Amino acid sequence: QVQLAESGGGLVQPGGSLSLSCAASGSIFTISAMGWYRQAPGKQRELVASITSGGAIMYADSVKGRFTVSSDNAKNTVYLQMNSLKPEDTAVYYCNAVIRVKMSRYEHDYWGQGTQVTVSS
Repeated sequence: QVQLAESGGGLVQPGGSLSLSCAASGSIFTISAMGWYRQAPGKQRELVASITSGGAIMYADSVKGRFTVSSDNAKNTVYLQMNSLKPEDTAVYYCNAVIRVKMSRYEHDYWGQGTQVTVSS
């Protein structure tokens, strides 16, 4: 019923920049929040940044001042601009959205397929 299509990611040198985008499509009634999580090898998935439909933003402490999350509510799209990237930012990045689909009374979490971000010289 809902698909999250991610784009962006790749290989970048330390100090470089990358941008990610994620578009939600399908039988969407409302989206209350969208964001990005990441999972490095051997580690748990962690929140990177999130933004609500009202514009409230949250960042992990490790990315504050370097990453910027934004959204286009009309396009059901969330973006993540990543600057000053560090090797420890290397992970698979997953898009997340909290969506209420049409004809449903409840919200559910939806996930993208994940995109690899590698920061290495």
